[in-house]
Amino acid sequence: MKQYLTAESVCMGHPDKLCDLIADSILDACLRKDRSSRVACEVMATKGKIIVAGEITCSGKVDIRFVVKRILRDVGYNPNKFLILVFVHKQSTDIATGVDKALEARSGDTSWYGSIGAGDQGTVYGYATNETQEMLPLPVVLAHRITRRLDSVRKEGLIKGLLPDGKAQVTIEYENGEAKRVKTIIVSAQHIADKSTKDLREDIIRWVLWNAFEKFPFDNDTEILVNPSGRFVEGGPSADTGLTGRKLMVDTYGGLAPHGGGAFSGKDPTKVDRSGAYMARYIAKHIVWSDYAKCCVVSISYAIGKADPVAFEVDTLGTGTVPDAVLREAALKVFNLRPAAMIEKLNLRNTIYADTATYGHFGKWQGSWEDVNQYKDYREAVTALVD
Repeated sequence: MKQYLTAESVCMGHPDKLCDLIADSILDACLRKDRSSRVACEVMATKGKIIVAGEITCSGKVDIRFVVKRILRDVGYNPNKFLILVFVHKQSTDIATGVDKALEARSGDTSWYGSIGAGDQGTVYGYATNETQEMLPLPVVLAHRITRRLDSVRKEGLIKGLLPDGKAQVTIEYENGEAKRVKTIIVSAQHIADKSTKDLREDIIRWVLWNAFEKFPFDNDTEILVNPSGRFVEGGPSADTGLTGRKLMVDTYGGLAPHGGGAFSGKDPTKVDRSGAYMARYIAKHIVWSDYAKCCVVSISYAIGKADPVAFEVDTLGTGTVPDAVLREAALKVFNLRPAAMIEKLNLRNTIYADTATYGHFGKWQGSWEDVNQYKDYREAVTALVD
């Protein structure tokens, strides 16, 4: 049986991703001033305007306009062509009260890990697969390689005439569950007006695709579409309004695993949309790394103001070597799912968030949630339950 799986990625100059990068850079700036900052920062980018709004509680003063201008310049846009509007206020006292003192603490729990409540309700998901070294689906890995390389060759000048906006999509043909070949590659790259379609295609194949597909090559029958819409001169915020959190599948698993709907960028780690999703990925990696499954979905549900999750599940999608119930029970023994514990374990007060904003939040060395440093403890817990 043949199956075709597809995933996309976007360049840092894509309007939505530009907004994510600005939001996470503002978060980093706040955390550098105050490691206990509460940030829920949203950004909109449109023609000639960058709008920053949301709730920020920080003991230090952050020059938000300076951060926005720096990111615009780094990405490849002229900051002098944008009017920057900032509308921020402090976190709601009602929300802050529930986060500062969890329901468990209000009920008599005096432990440190029970002191902070979840910053919102909802379900988050983590996923891992042994398909690639990154433990991500192959189409996701390849799509990110294209956009990362596209940004790189533009900044290095290897391809003349490229502009910041761009995106990529990869379709992989599977047979009996195994990746067999690259079926389709799509690259849309913004360019200057006098760059011919022919030259652009040749340059992208030579400087981008051969590099991105070095470990899993495309073949003579692979369909390669470069700027299938034709001309792509007008791009970025001038052509398409950008918003924070509108590339959720690019940020996670390419739509090839569940997503709870909560965005990551611009949110401090008390927001379990982010910290919980990172912990779910951390646990899923441990399960697959320990050879208990070929792939795994971990889901965690929270209530705002409550430290302990209201639900936790492990689903190995029929690939598990031990029952899912055992893997779930072992995970609950080894991994603390309270927000304060997750923040401490994964070092989520560190200013690393701008690095996560582009090319996905998973599969990178910067993320402590990519470590599998508790696999011995986890294997011991599983063994004890099985025996």
